[in-house]
Amino acid sequence: MAVQTQYMTQEKLEELKEELKNLKLTELPKIAKRIDEARQMGDLSENAEYHQAREDLAWGQSRVKEIGAILDNAEIITTGSMGGIIELGSSIVVKVKGEKREYTIVGAQEADPLSGRISNESPLGSAFLGRKKGDKVVVELPAGEQEYKVVEVR
Repeated sequence: MAVQTQYMTQEKLEELKEELKNLKLTELPKIAKRIDEARQMGDLSENAEYHQAREDLAWGQSRVKEIGAILDNAEIITTGSMGGIIELGSSIVVKVKGEKREYTIVGAQEADPLSGRISNESPLGSAFLGRKKGDKVVVELPAGEQEYKVVEVR
């Protein structure tokens, strides 16, 4: 399986490192203690606390592996645009159907479309990459074809 680069800002990288540290040093030990306490109660077949703690432990261990893989493949993006070309980290203003919208192109880990942070891997984000001010971009979206005009690149 090909390793996929995980693009993110320095802030997101630090946030993931902190989450990983918290899981390893705080959360997983708490869950292990819950499992131990539940085991001491006796019959495990009908012990809901034991089964829930086991599920929580499996989730925590899985999240540790997931964050580890993300961090191993992380590449920091810088904000801004070089020479007016839209790239990862660029903030753009576009006009669609007479309405201006602002987006920031980010890695998949930081995407939040409702706050204008779109992934470089999304149909909309990937269509903007490499474009510049004045370009018209036609994007095929689930709602149909949309035309965007790039008004500003920062």
